[in-house]
Amino acid sequence: MSLHIFDTKSRKKVPFIPLDGKHVRMYVCGITAYDFCHIGHARSALVFDMMVSYLRYRGHDVTYVRNFTDIDDKIIKRAQEQGISCEELSRRFIAEFYKDMDTLGVERPTAEPRATDHIPEIIQLIEDLMKRGMAYEMAGDVYFEVERFKNYGALSGRNLDDLKAGARISINENKKNPMDFALWKTSKPGEPVWDSPWGPGRPGWHIECSAMSRKYLGDSFDIHGGGEDLVFPHHENEIAQSEGATGKPFVKYWLHHAFVTIRDEKMSKSLHNFLTIREVLENHHPEALRMMVFSTHYRHPLDFSDSTINEAQTAINRLYNCVAACADLPTGTTGARAVATCEDQERLAGLEGRFIEAMDNDFNTAQGLGVLFEAVKLINRLRQKLPKSPAVEDIELLRQGTAVITRLAGIMGLLRQDSAAYLREGQSRHLRSIGMTEEELSALLEERLTARRDKNWARADEIRAMLLSRNIELKDSPQGTTWHVADNGN
Repeated sequence: MSLHIFDTKSRKKVPFIPLDGKHVRMYVCGITAYDFCHIGHARSALVFDMMVSYLRYRGHDVTYVRNFTDIDDKIIKRAQEQGISCEELSRRFIAEFYKDMDTLGVERPTAEPRATDHIPEIIQLIEDLMKRGMAYEMAGDVYFEVERFKNYGALSGRNLDDLKAGARISINENKKNPMDFALWKTSKPGEPVWDSPWGPGRPGWHIECSAMSRKYLGDSFDIHGGGEDLVFPHHENEIAQSEGATGKPFVKYWLHHAFVTIRDEKMSKSLHNFLTIREVLENHHPEALRMMVFSTHYRHPLDFSDSTINEAQTAINRLYNCVAACADLPTGTTGARAVATCEDQERLAGLEGRFIEAMDNDFNTAQGLGVLFEAVKLINRLRQKLPKSPAVEDIELLRQGTAVITRLAGIMGLLRQDSAAYLREGQSRHLRSIGMTEEELSALLEERLTARRDKNWARADEIRAMLLSRNIELKDSPQGTTWHVADNGN
């Protein structure tokens, strides 16, 4: 099976066939830089980071462009409230965005253009539209004339007549039609301003993405992505602008991810359930947030709650525990009897093929993770059956299996940390989350050791059970007692 993706415009799953052989050109709408990023922004960044990673894994050369909106009504309002320039505000929050992305391990796109760096390209695109009769100027404002674009509404499935009937009566008498949208706006006092053929002003929101994608990817390209909230009007208007100016198909495939909710409610500052990326990462590893995002298909709503992020933390712990345990296995004994059956060997040999089959089904990370955890369960079962002097064939099989798991998980940005370092960090984080200090844990372990020496097995078992109830699992050996965070899985 080849890669199939769900195209928003055609409303069906279709084979992915790039316009230019193995070269994939992809544009994604980035943030409006006026505040700290929330977990909805994290989902968008992680989803498209994964898609780029998988396309490259499958042998494609990907040119990935993600923009910054650094001039916008929200930016102007926030800058005025803080008494600073729009440039200073947007520059600050672009820097904060990079901090969040670096913490999450998101790879930088090929290009990250900013709207204000592309005013000449925006003006040129507007002029092209006016030459083709698709736009008009009124008192210094320039509007796209929606009725001139016959396919308007094809992406969102909306009918122009219905849209006009449902539109509010415009208080702007300069517009021919309530659905016409601004390409260039006359600046108000105190707002940023650029010279243009229509007088001083600033660009509208939709035109910037058309101009920047055209500059970096050409008139037509393969994939345009974003959140489902951008389908209308933003992406609908991009199509109208770009195709209206060039007469060429704008984008071959449209990919949109679903919303993030907080405990089954829409994330909103008014509901006091607005979570920034860094607030989540105060108590959870970045890969736990990745695990939570990829445990749900990107086109399905993703609900964030204490239970979902904790389950994700437990799941990533399982992966790291498996890798760390296999890294600590002995070399193996030549001639010893192997515990792995032919069926076990075949299951691990087919791991990568099953993973590809899952991911080729519209980047189905939830299914892909299921394949990886199936392999983890098999490896853990085999490892637990190993005798004191295991066969070299078993050791090689287990290590090869975890190497493949690590490589495939890396496509989703998982298992990128040294397993021993991750588990040490996880122990500290877990103790903080349950309100226990390392000194308190050490005291309990010492008390348990004393109880075992005194053959007070009841007290020793009581301490073990109490710690296990707090997800601290003990392991006794001749060298002493060690502990790890219980993964509650096999």
